[in-house]
Amino acid sequence: MSKTNQIKDSVQFTEITAVPKEQSNIPLFDILQEDVPNNKEYCQLLLNKLLFVPYAKLPDFFLHHCQIASNPLKWLNKLEKLIAENEELFVNSTQRSRMIKCYTIIESKRKEIEQTADKKSTKFLIQYINAGCETRCFSFKETREKVNELSTYMDKIIFLTKEKYDYEQATIDFINPQLPDFAIQCQKEIDHIQQLNSLTSEFSVEQIVGKSAPLPFNKLKINCNINQLVDIYYRLSREMHTNGRPIIEGSVNDLAAVIVNSFVDKDGKDLSLDTVKTVLTPSKTDKRPKGHKKIDIDKKG
Repeated sequence: MSKTNQIKDSVQFTEITAVPKEQSNIPLFDILQEDVPNNKEYCQLLLNKLLFVPYAKLPDFFLHHCQIASNPLKWLNKLEKLIAENEELFVNSTQRSRMIKCYTIIESKRKEIEQTADKKSTKFLIQYINAGCETRCFSFKETREKVNELSTYMDKIIFLTKEKYDYEQATIDFINPQLPDFAIQCQKEIDHIQQLNSLTSEFSVEQIVGKSAPLPFNKLKINCNINQLVDIYYRLSREMHTNGRPIIEGSVNDLAAVIVNSFVDKDGKDLSLDTVKTVLTPSKTDKRPKGHKKIDIDKKG
């Protein structure tokens, strides 16, 4: 690497928009996790990309990394600071216009993200709030989404019980007549989770008692990207239903354990448990394949 391209100062990023090599779809834009031993090296690789990505593709570069970041607004702010701390790189390499272009894109993306967030917030308030008081709003839709992101039975029950208690202790100023009572919905969800946990425990005991020697097997090799395989399990457990229930029911931890214990990648290597968990997490939509890269499991023969 030329010394003229070495950064002067780094900035501490709260998240690093690097991807595993096997999930890299756009090499021109991607920063690989294997190449990022620390935050300083990540800053260096980011600026390298900004200096050498074709000028016309800079907007696509920013969009790509904003889609990876869980908090794109915070990531943009850190990147803006990183550029400001290392403006000499652009001046010395006669790329001042490139630096101005980056600042312009950052400001534009920031406004776009803020406007989108405002629209989502407004739509959410109108449709999904069960009730409200002076200090907060109670939305069972939001509560259930948070419950689905929790991995253990105990965490789910504690969270739902606290939500129900907070509602029952609040002085309610507004009730949405088009939605069910918030406390009743919380209790039904608690009952549902407890019933599933009880059934799971019963089946586990029966399996232990009735189990003889385990059947020997070799892990199956996959010849697609890891996130394509994991996405199939995600859709079967989150998006595809039969008789009102998911085709596969289980926590993120259980599904991840099944996958890593059953498959190896195309090179015969074990799958990363952390990578599988990330793809299975509902909020990590950017980690799952999109469009034609999804494997069609709903095709009628």
